[in-house]
Amino acid sequence: MSMKVLAIDSSGLVAGVALTEDNVLRAEFTVNDKKTHSQTLLPMLEQLRQMIGLELDTVDAIAVAAGPGSFTGLRIGSATAKGLGLALGKPLVEVPTLEALAYNLYGTDRLVCPMMDARRNQVYTGLYEYVRGESAESAFDSPGIWTRERYELRVLQDQCAVEVTEIVEQCNRLGREVIFLGDGVPVYLDQIRERIRVPYALAPAHVNRQRAGSVAALGAVYAARGRMVDAAAHQPIYLRKSQAEREREEGHDHTGA
Repeated sequence: MSMKVLAIDSSGLVAGVALTEDNVLRAEFTVNDKKTHSQTLLPMLEQLRQMIGLELDTVDAIAVAAGPGSFTGLRIGSATAKGLGLALGKPLVEVPTLEALAYNLYGTDRLVCPMMDARRNQVYTGLYEYVRGESAESAFDSPGIWTRERYELRVLQDQCAVEVTEIVEQCNRLGREVIFLGDGVPVYLDQIRERIRVPYALAPAHVNRQRAGSVAALGAVYAARGRMVDAAAHQPIYLRKSQAEREREEGHDHTGA
């Protein structure tokens, strides 16, 4: 099935845009710097468009890292994807951020545990594995055709906001080797090392942060299955309230006490 997917990811410290077409990554731009995503995202998108001569109205769908992640980053990515979707009349594919991170390690036989620093001694995290066989449907086969040539990403623990010790203990209970990745790993590495009781590894530099290419590739899989929404209906997945909301509630509770 032919599918041209434009992807946007500004859910964390990394900002990226990518385009996949017919199971080929045509272009990907990634910046991991201290600039705000509002400064980097649109220039990268324009450069991608110019470099490969992309006519935006030829894309089939726009995939966006839907969250969780940085509140500001998610809002910037969401607004960009919605604006493009509305202007071009294209649907959006909402790709959960942690699933896209796990897709960096496609096909591994280890558990995959992505971690994003959520502050307040917590991480956004989840647990994933890959299975092959009758449960794996290729996004690029005809509808209804099942294949053993592709792996399926299976969610063992859906994305959540927890203390790092909680997700490490869950890894211990599963008793399988695990690969950790994401910007939360270096922040909480001492706690991981102290608590982990199973073999583990840390993903290397080229796959240990968000990649718009993974958002695009997984977005193509989900789009082929009909997991798309109208641009106007898209809302980011925050998982928890923002610091400003918490401070307002705490101030309200204190006033009313």
